[in-house]
Amino acid sequence: MDSSLNNALKMAKRKQMIKMIMTTIIVVLILLPILYKTGNYFAAKSSTRLHERLFLHNEIAEPNIQIDSQVTSNSSMFGGNIITNRSKNINGYLVQWSTLTSSYDWIRINIDHNELTPGFYWTDKEFYEYDKQTKNKVATFYHPSIQEYYDGVKNELGEISQMDNYVAEVAISLDKPYSLQEIQAKIPDNLNIVWLYMTSPISDESNGPAGMPVYGFDPSGSPKEAYDRFIDALEEYDDGSNETIREYLKVNKNKEMTEVKILGVMLTGQTENFKALENQDFIRGASVGTTAEIVPYIKPDK
Repeated sequence: MDSSLNNALKMAKRKQMIKMIMTTIIVVLILLPILYKTGNYFAAKSSTRLHERLFLHNEIAEPNIQIDSQVTSNSSMFGGNIITNRSKNINGYLVQWSTLTSSYDWIRINIDHNELTPGFYWTDKEFYEYDKQTKNKVATFYHPSIQEYYDGVKNELGEISQMDNYVAEVAISLDKPYSLQEIQAKIPDNLNIVWLYMTSPISDESNGPAGMPVYGFDPSGSPKEAYDRFIDALEEYDDGSNETIREYLKVNKNKEMTEVKILGVMLTGQTENFKALENQDFIRGASVGTTAEIVPYIKPDK
């Protein structure tokens, strides 16, 4: 009797265990597609947000840098990477620039600020910023409100104009804010205005900021339309914590392009054409960026 009861109890436990296992398997089979779809949904939302953020940053804060391609890599239901291939257009010559590898998950997006921030070469005799991957020199803008910089305000127009058979980009910092019309009248027609420097953070210290962001836009085509897009992009980019952007929008949001003031311009052209800008009073500083040697089979734009 006891033996039969024990066998019956064991059989009941075995059936109950089988039911539990089967139920668990069914629940898992039902939940897996739901979890997969949910994970992909949140990962896709973060991926889209990161793509948009990278394009916005390039539009407002990357002088004369263009995005050649931007693709998702190593994507899964949990996240992935976005690879941004970039270059510079130096008067018709495309020069490689650093590639960004940014990441995202369900909640966070992480822009590759390590590569966005330039490296620094600093010795007793020399200081300059450079792109970490390509090692090309980065052109520096000087804010007119900052009186002194740690390494002084450089004017490299004399050196660049002596280079033969090259194209170059040069960041021209103005002695005071000017309108676009005033600047266009001062820049020779054989040089390209490829970016307008509008604002940047001002350090509390007298030696000026190093590696700080600069904000501006490419005025090609219609400067008015480009400025309107710049204002819209600033508003979209600002998350409420960027004091420089908030202050700029407060002062300039409702102004026309003809009313706003410009702090500097990025120029590209053949090196000998920069000679006309030497010893001009409206230029506070001139910093050479990327250069490329002219070859017979690629004609410069100007």
